[in-house]
Amino acid sequence: MTVSSPPASPRSGRFPRVATVGLSGLLVQFSDRLDEAANRAALAFRAAIDVEAWEGVAETATSLTSTFLRFDPLQLAPDDLSARVTTLLASRDWSAADLPQRRRRWRVPVAFGGEAGPQLDEVAGLVGLSPEDAAAQITAQPVRVQTIGFAPGQPYLGTLPEAWDIPRQTDLTPMVPQGALVVAIRQLIVFSNATQTGWRQIGLTGFRCFRPDAAAPFALNAGDDIQFTPVSADVLHRMIEDDPEGMGGATVEALS
Repeated sequence: MTVSSPPASPRSGRFPRVATVGLSGLLVQFSDRLDEAANRAALAFRAAIDVEAWEGVAETATSLTSTFLRFDPLQLAPDDLSARVTTLLASRDWSAADLPQRRRRWRVPVAFGGEAGPQLDEVAGLVGLSPEDAAAQITAQPVRVQTIGFAPGQPYLGTLPEAWDIPRQTDLTPMVPQGALVVAIRQLIVFSNATQTGWRQIGLTGFRCFRPDAAAPFALNAGDDIQFTPVSADVLHRMIEDDPEGMGGATVEALS
């Protein structure tokens, strides 16, 4: 068994860090910047906490690089929880841990460029690729749902190659549609609702990430994979018309 170093204090500059959040929260931070290994660690550590099922831990969640625990201080003393978390952290190298079980791979059709992706040419220029090669790189391999946030069910996907570390726009696009595929800072997002954004729209899907009337309103879970598949705008439009459930032609399969 590989044993990692004990967690650091928030001021030490080392990771992982453990810090209290208010009266009923504990945050385990694996990095202060976007990093594949830190995201893997956050997902794996949350899964391990859920398996432990400690009495008094009411909720767990992950961000891009952290795991959050909400607990009932009347059932579980903060010092006791911190000690348990510290012991679990030291039990293995979480950056090399297996991803959680019950992950899924979604195959999501996307139309690139034109009205479906009005900023594809701009993004391709920033990345140093032709629009065709930029779209091909996006669809070449799956991207991980690193976290869900900003809007209900909305996934942050990545991490893309370093060339895709492009900044957000300085001005907001007034509105992009539901299902828009946007990109910035080595990540992709499929917007769950129409919204303004500082991220650049490169494509469009018919996939509804948030389905408030469904038994599971959030279609995606952190740790899932998405494989984007290119289609023409006409084909995507037909897929959307033929799919009242909001899948937009997407399919899903179990990974583990």
